[in-house]
Amino acid sequence: MRIPPQTTPRRAALLAPVLAAALVPAVVGAVGIGGTAHAAASVMSAPARAAAVDLTDPHKKDIAMQLVSSAENSSLDWKAQYKYIEDIDDGRGYTAGIIGFCSGTGDMLDLVELYTQRKPGNVLAKYLPALRRVNGSDSHSGLDPNFTKDWATAAKDSVFQKAQNDERDRVYFNPAVQQAKADGLRALGQFIYYDAIVMHGPGNDSVSFGGIRKTAMKKAKTPAQGGNETTYLNAFLDARKAAMKTEEAHSDTSRVDTEQRVFLKAGNLDLNPPLTWKVYGDSYTIKS
Repeated sequence: MRIPPQTTPRRAALLAPVLAAALVPAVVGAVGIGGTAHAAASVMSAPARAAAVDLTDPHKKDIAMQLVSSAENSSLDWKAQYKYIEDIDDGRGYTAGIIGFCSGTGDMLDLVELYTQRKPGNVLAKYLPALRRVNGSDSHSGLDPNFTKDWATAAKDSVFQKAQNDERDRVYFNPAVQQAKADGLRALGQFIYYDAIVMHGPGNDSVSFGGIRKTAMKKAKTPAQGGNETTYLNAFLDARKAAMKTEEAHSDTSRVDTEQRVFLKAGNLDLNPPLTWKVYGDSYTIKS
């Protein structure tokens, strides 16, 4: 059963394509704020300090997707979410797919453009003009009444499923993991970054991923800067929780309190199963 729309957290930031494209160099460059060439060299060597198996390992990545899906869709079956689409009344229009692509934040437009490049004349291609018009708003103009039905049809197409996977990786997963590894974080920290960028977007304002990270770095050093990994991740989760509380749609912070903080308190920095957690009061377990 899905969480009622009014309590379902979703990504907060506006996702302009140029912002997504600029994310990796912007956030990696931010590691050296207040640092020196020596600090930069330390950042470059940080991945070597991380666990041998990080979030890019296929099994770990699947665990990360299950964790996100428990919060975004109240289900561990993330592959069932290619067809998901609804307006959850958060001001971002339609939210859809495996990572919550939104018609009002640009990432859904990017996704359908990619799908159309790979498969011209697909069932969603006709909505591109409307998606461009509604970008930045919660409007359904030009999308209703058949967009949701056509989305579900497209979701059966392996080309569309791969497009969703690829856009997830380009905009969210790869930048988050790359930045986490540069900060010297192991699999749990990589997931914590990924979950944050999914919800808050890859911007640099105070309530986007970059801003949350900057706030955390004012309180604690990253492992790449010589800091303690657990101390830094607690600071990041504190900053994340504060950002969530600025918006009603994100006011339930259980994905931090009874999920990520549970793993951190247990010292499970490699995010190894078995994992047991709660989101919105619902219990989940990944056994292996």
